[in-house]
Amino acid sequence: MSTQPDELPERTREERQAVVLRLCVVLAAVALLVLRPDLAAQRPAVAAVLIGLTAVYAAALAAISVLRGRLPVRPAVLTGVDGVLALLACGLTGGVASPMVAALPLVVIAIALRGGHRVGRAAALGLGVGYTVAALLGSGPGVTAADALTAGVWWTGFLFATAVLTGVLVRLLERQLADIATTRARAESEHERYLSERALRDRIVSQSRARLDGARVVLHEFRTPVASLTALSADLAAGRLTGEPARTASRLLADHAAHLQEMLDGLADLAVADGSPLGRNRPRRVVLAELADAVGDAAGISAPRRRATVEPPDAAVLCDPQRLRRLLTNLAENAARHSGDEPVDLHLAHDGAVLVAEVRDRGPGLPPGQEGVVTAKGVALGERRGTAGLGLWIAEALASAMDGELSLLPREGGGLVARLSLPLPPA
Repeated sequence: MSTQPDELPERTREERQAVVLRLCVVLAAVALLVLRPDLAAQRPAVAAVLIGLTAVYAAALAAISVLRGRLPVRPAVLTGVDGVLALLACGLTGGVASPMVAALPLVVIAIALRGGHRVGRAAALGLGVGYTVAALLGSGPGVTAADALTAGVWWTGFLFATAVLTGVLVRLLERQLADIATTRARAESEHERYLSERALRDRIVSQSRARLDGARVVLHEFRTPVASLTALSADLAAGRLTGEPARTASRLLADHAAHLQEMLDGLADLAVADGSPLGRNRPRRVVLAELADAVGDAAGISAPRRRATVEPPDAAVLCDPQRLRRLLTNLAENAARHSGDEPVDLHLAHDGAVLVAEVRDRGPGLPPGQEGVVTAKGVALGERRGTAGLGLWIAEALASAMDGELSLLPREGGGLVARLSLPLPPA
């Protein structure tokens, strides 16, 4: 399969261009001798042999370049050979009058590009001296030694100027390339700094939002127990509760105090952890029947309006009681708020691997397509429109934190079913 020009390495392409240019110069010399045979009138046979050998040399280099892709000899050596052949051609085709002198600047440029400005200037002086010798030995009888020397000095100065100009252009190009590389490096550095600053800014914003969410959760979660504590303590202080109601009120006061303590622990976790508004996970053994009573009390649902069933009746699970109680309390509060005087049903079932908790109400339910919307932060529908809208969002976040799934389903006969599916290890 042939190699396309664009697929060749840059150095190989440069070598092929030099080979093509060398071949063109040789062909031009052949055409010159054919059109002007008088230029080699003094030594026609020697000139013809030299041009022929040069043509074979150029053709061989071209063939090797095409077949092997790389030349077997260093380019600097080939450039030196080119200079010697050009000087011989000048001496055999008229000396001072030889048009082949035009090939010498090409040789000087090639040497200056490959070897640097010092090597280029030295090569220019050497080729100038060589051309002066060729002009003295190869010029016709009508050319005096003074004329040959003048031409030699002229072309030596021209070749030296060519080397100097080539060196200046090379240094200018190198300086421009260095400036481009510096500018590109600076741009890449600025881009990296911008990306780093943007990542830091996003991280700060995310942490700030997490802390704000944590404050909102704490304020929301403190509302119900504080209101209940205020009411119960006022009734006890006024002596309105005696006997069994007083003992029940005292138990609720203790439960609310423990719940507030757990939430304060979660707030402390928020201050030292990764900014999660849900606090640290603290799994313990939880009896579901006791959990159902605690949820009803915490949600402020009176005994006649709440109905709880547990399957099996003595079921217990291993989980974080604070998170599970907060989640179910939010769902029960939401159900009681929308059910009016209708009862709220709490159903807890544990089969040894998954806890399924359902909070069922007889409220207006949800419009079609709103099941996923109401669990978003800041969304409140119905009579709660315009409030903070955190209850169901907190419940959704708690369910996700416990690797559970919360779904809102229409209840047969009207209302809503909030179903929590929570994978748990056996207690």
